[in-house]
Amino acid sequence: MGLLDILQQYAGKAMAPASDTADHFDEVARHASTGDLGAGIAAALRSDATPPFGQLVGNLFGNGSSQQQAGMLNQILQTLGPTALSGVAGGALGRIFGSGGVPATITPQQASQLSPAEVSAIAAHAEQQDPSIVDRLGDFYAQHPTLVKTLGAAALGIAMSHMSARQR
Repeated sequence: MGLLDILQQYAGKAMAPASDTADHFDEVARHASTGDLGAGIAAALRSDATPPFGQLVGNLFGNGSSQQQAGMLNQILQTLGPTALSGVAGGALGRIFGSGGVPATITPQQASQLSPAEVSAIAAHAEQQDPSIVDRLGDFYAQHPTLVKTLGAAALGIAMSHMSARQR
């Protein structure tokens, strides 16, 4: 089955039409452009049919490798800057970095010191400050489609439904 055939199954649907959504997403991720995949993931991250953005990002953080965790946090830092995040999540970043303040780049070791709940709060704050962070993280996670599959069939179905609409 081709990419367009798979996406057509999700056209205009908010929920996954079949039990093999994860397999369909694998196929789509292999063949779709990174931009289309990122836009689909962003649509799932901001959808009312999925948990709130911060919670989804916290889940992705909790399931990611320390490299992925640092990459995601660095996307937020690039968007908002370290000063905007220093007091968020009960000062979690300040706790990790101490009196030196939040650096411009977070290492995997530093990222692994945060909990998914702290990252959920950071992501929710980031979305309030700059809603474009959803698109940036969609693009980031398009490079990590296996991790995105941990969001579940509903989110994957929404991503593919959005991608289907872009293909028309």
